[in-house]
Amino acid sequence: MTDLVKSAPLAFPPISLEKRKTPGKRELTKQNNREAILNAARAVFTDLGYGATSVRDIIRKTGLASGTFYNYFKSKEEVFEALMDEGMRRIRPRLRAERIRSRTFEDFIRNAYHTYFDYLASDRHTFQVMRRNPNTVRVRMDSPEIIAGFEEIREYIVEDIRNGALPELDAEYLMAALVGIAMEIGDRMLARPEMDAEQASAFATALVLGGLHALPHTKAEK
Repeated sequence: MTDLVKSAPLAFPPISLEKRKTPGKRELTKQNNREAILNAARAVFTDLGYGATSVRDIIRKTGLASGTFYNYFKSKEEVFEALMDEGMRRIRPRLRAERIRSRTFEDFIRNAYHTYFDYLASDRHTFQVMRRNPNTVRVRMDSPEIIAGFEEIREYIVEDIRNGALPELDAEYLMAALVGIAMEIGDRMLARPEMDAEQASAFATALVLGGLHALPHTKAEK
């Protein structure tokens, strides 16, 4: 991978500055109800696991009426997807910031992996849900926010191809490879007794940029 990366600077996407309106009382109530459902679902998914959790379990945890729940979500599947989207909304701005401060594609890969693994290790709520439900997280990767996040990474790659930072290659395949490495290593990191974001980041970065021969050596497993 190192031979493919050139030293041309990255193309930076424009930064959009939008003014936020102060929500009214009705809107605040909606936001609070939705947040109560998500918080309850996060706790129940962590305690019982996705498979054993029912909508009734989530409603019981919120203290809200059944009808209130169905005003926001149709099923536990939608709630779980909303939790995954919530996590992606937290990580995407951080990845954009790393994109802006990175001068080369190599810098971006290194900084992005470090940001992602540090987020997994430090965000207690995301960590609890993902560690308890790793297989469910794997199969529910088609939510709007997650798809948008993947597309954003693909667009970064396309921009770098256009400006000469990368050679002509399949941007979609490269995006899938980068994301796949992050997801799989992240799963293994979360399953370890002691999570080491630095180690996970260094391994993923070395694999992408240098290949197998660049990976740090460890003692052979018996």
